[in-house]
Amino acid sequence: VQLQASGGGLVQAGGSLRLSCAASDGTFRRYTMAWFRQAPGKEREFVSVIRGSSNIPYYAESVKGRFTIPRANNAKNTVYLQMDSLKPEDTAVYYCAATLTEILSTIRKQTSYNHWGQGTQVTVSS
Repeated sequence: VQLQASGGGLVQAGGSLRLSCAASDGTFRRYTMAWFRQAPGKEREFVSVIRGSSNIPYYAESVKGRFTIPRANNAKNTVYLQMDSLKPEDTAVYYCAATLTEILSTIRKQTSYNHWGQGTQVTVSS
């Protein structure tokens, strides 16, 4: 499956953005879909993930209560990341990724993913 992330931009602290990850076909519903981010000078880190079989989302502690994964738009083969109450430290390039694995101990690790979108820049000003 091929992925394309979009929806990034410049927003003030406290604002919101919704990122989209469009998959090339409907098979994405079988995949575990995740969001990662990479800030300048830092390693890529896990943000959020949702397993295809359960639709139960999991979040990094740093975004819990502020970020959510809304219901996917199956007609458009698209999953989303709703980001509210944004902080300057959320500034990063955000990537969506897909894998067929659903093992909880591995789906927060970027090495588990073999399909990646190109990334979309999110900048939060203070």
